[in-house]
Amino acid sequence: MNTFLIARFPKPDFTSGYQYPEIIHGLPYETFWSWMDVAMLIIMLSIAAWAVHKRRNRGVLFTESIISVLYFGFFRSGCVCSVGSIQNVVLALNDSSYNLPLAVLMLFLIPLVFALLFGRVFCAGVCPMGALQEIVNVRNFRLSRAVTNALGFIPWIYLAFAVMYAATRSQFIICHFDPFIGIFRMGGDIGMIVFGVTLLLLSVFMGRPFCQFLCPYGALLGLVSRVSVRKVEVTAKECINCTLCHNACPVDAIRPPHANRPEETRMTGVKRILLYFVMLPLLTVGGALLMQSRSEVLAGANKDVRLMRMLNEYDAAPDEGMTPEVEAFYEMGRSIDELTERVDATMQSFRHWSLIAGGMIGLSLGCRLIRLSVKRTRKTYEIEPAACVACGKCFNYCPQNKSKIKYEPQNL
Repeated sequence: MNTFLIARFPKPDFTSGYQYPEIIHGLPYETFWSWMDVAMLIIMLSIAAWAVHKRRNRGVLFTESIISVLYFGFFRSGCVCSVGSIQNVVLALNDSSYNLPLAVLMLFLIPLVFALLFGRVFCAGVCPMGALQEIVNVRNFRLSRAVTNALGFIPWIYLAFAVMYAATRSQFIICHFDPFIGIFRMGGDIGMIVFGVTLLLLSVFMGRPFCQFLCPYGALLGLVSRVSVRKVEVTAKECINCTLCHNACPVDAIRPPHANRPEETRMTGVKRILLYFVMLPLLTVGGALLMQSRSEVLAGANKDVRLMRMLNEYDAAPDEGMTPEVEAFYEMGRSIDELTERVDATMQSFRHWSLIAGGMIGLSLGCRLIRLSVKRTRKTYEIEPAACVACGKCFNYCPQNKSKIKYEPQNL
């Protein structure tokens, strides 16, 4: 019986005192699984934080990677994930008519909260994309530090474009260009499947190329991890500078002692940092204005803008025939004035958000230059919180985690 039709008519008003029983509606199937995702996320993040900070156990993290790939990846088809939820949150902040599901908001916020408390434990084995790369990793070929620093800027560019296109209701480019969704769903766009397989092949010989050089959510996690309450540490004991953890790290997140010792006078370093601080607002404003100058080109990703341009091209050269989009527009009887109004609003939105996106790129570039210019001396091997994905490989290589023998630190 259709309960929707029943609810259309008022219930009878009994005079005998009869009261209708309370009707409890069950959760829709997909809503149940959305909250199951949130529960699984919290449980797995808690276990990862325990394994990283309390036990320093690589085996637990690797087991979580397998579970994450099976559940979040293949069973839940990799969607909705914390990485893609960035776009939902941005759209909700910019458009009050968009109803952001609470479960999606939780998927976005919970890993960031754990990163603030414990570092990037979400990357340890909870994220299915990172977990899949971790499972296939066998060897770790390292690029030069200069190359990784340059490639490490790409996630911030990706994040800026994802924010702009989501806020303007144009595309969810993180989902559209997800390299692993085709693998998890065992089908889809052949180009993205090939891209995902290529990344997995690279992951065999290189530690997590997607996480290091592409993931926009990883950029946010790295930023939050810089101020995390508890930083990831290789060992709770004294470091003996044996180099084993440094060689084992797949993402080159462990900095060796004295590797960043300045080879210049202190005043020279201070002047360079001050110069970058002066350049910071210039880079921010320059990036914003440059992106805004290309807003009309960038707006081409919006379906309404594309349709308007197709209509203009048809009006200019009707003999060349209609495209399917133009033909569908006229057959549906849509109004040109209504479309023009929507396109004008979209173009205004692009001028606004391209300014913000360009400013984000310029600001992140300036901050990156400042960070790379800060020189300090290290006496032992230290983990860089923003780069560490908490995979735990260094735990098994550190002799301080295996043996009770007392080692004397080396004086370098």
